[in-house]
Amino acid sequence: MSDRALSPLVGIVVLVGVTVVLTAVVGAGTVALSADSTPTPTSGHSTARVAFSLSVEGDTVALTHERGPSLSVRRLSVRVEIDGTPLRRQPPVPFFSARGFRSGPTGPFNAAADGTWSAGERASFTVAGTNDPSLADGRTVTVTVYGDGGRLARLSAGVGT
Repeated sequence: MSDRALSPLVGIVVLVGVTVVLTAVVGAGTVALSADSTPTPTSGHSTARVAFSLSVEGDTVALTHERGPSLSVRRLSVRVEIDGTPLRRQPPVPFFSARGFRSGPTGPFNAAADGTWSAGERASFTVAGTNDPSLADGRTVTVTVYGDGGRLARLSAGVGT
């Protein structure tokens, strides 16, 4: 048997292998994209997307509305966990003074704000030392934001990192 007879066979095997690898890469990228996107409830039948970021500095928890449609804060709820344990007292939004939190949240979480949370705006609240569990360096804070249609986002950040 000559080497020329093997060339077409090797070429076909390489071509099939490249096709399988490309299909896997495209499929994995599609799954990652759909897992990262979270539908937001909006008026009508829109399937708009919204994104948030979370930061924790000391005992202050801050969420930034990164992109997507404006949200009515009065239709949102926020759930906070420290290392998987829910805070005894959860932040009502919007608010000014609430048990378990220092008064004066910032941005759209403040009851004196206009009630709309738009892309680019940051909202924060400060957990009081009387709330449990406490925010301490090395702990992980997880914040889940809910809207009319269910969960909008679930974000985690380390305290002191």
